Amino acid sequence: MREDCIPTPTKEIWELIASGFENRANFPNCLGAVDGKHIRLTCPLNSGSMYFNYKGYNSIVLMAVADSKYRFVYIDVGSYGKDCDSSVFKRSTLWKSIENNEQQLPEAKSLPGIDSPKLPYFFIGDEAFGLHKHLLRPFGGTHLTVDKRIFNYRLSRARRFVECSFGILTNKWRIFHRPINVQPEFAVKIVNACIVLHNFVLERDGYNDLDTMSITGLSDISDESNIPTTRKDWLNVARNYEKTWNFPQCLGAIDGKHVQLQTPIGSGSDYINYK
Repeated sequence: MREDCIPTPTKEIWELIASGFENRANFPNCLGAVDGKHIRLTCPLNSGSMYFNYKGYNSIVLMAVADSKYRFVYIDVGSYGKDCDSSVFKRSTLWKSIENNEQQLPEAKSLPGIDSPKLPYFFIGDEAFGLHKHLLRPFGGTHLTVDKRIFNYRLSRARRFVECSFGILTNKWRIFHRPINVQPEFAVKIVNACIVLHNFVLERDGYNDLDTMSITGLSDISDESNIPTTRKDWLNVARNYEKTWNFPQCLGAIDGKHVQLQTPIGSGSDYINYK
């Protein structure tokens, strides 16, 4: 099933992917958007700080290339959380095959509509990746020319497909919403299975734009508020407590809950709780 859902890329497959990016993102010669995602784990036994990432929790890295239909065309799962995206991608079998000229990439071609030199096909990533003839990244800095800002905007439009793919994946398979309490070797198998199922469901059902920005399984919250405001409302609350729990004159049960966050930048220990 993996070979059916994530087939080994050939020259023809790469050309179809590039055509999709040209049609949907107006970004020609693009073979895919690449990015890494940290899959949260409970701390593995005797692992030291190998799985501890810069976000402040333990994880393994899912390095993925996505096409313009939010499908994953290549994945590399299992690198230590401490590793940066650029290092993980450079160690991947895909990048090694490109450097060794073993990957069947399409031949360089001119950009459509203009008389330009032939340009090689490439992947696109964020600032974490190193520049290469087969890997483009945005221009760095703040004082950029208009042309550079336009390029960064266009690249960002094309790169969002991998970000949205991660969003669809995590919202469809809710196990990614909490730390996975298994050993890293088993977690790798879970991630691989979810990626295969992700592509299978997209091929079968297509995608919904709402999947990239909402959490599947949660109903919409009504705009109407049920918070008591009048004396009559509070009397009804007290009557319900007395009737249900045999506890008269109670206006409600109060407690607090800690909502886990990634450590905010520059926050020091302000958000560290007693747990």
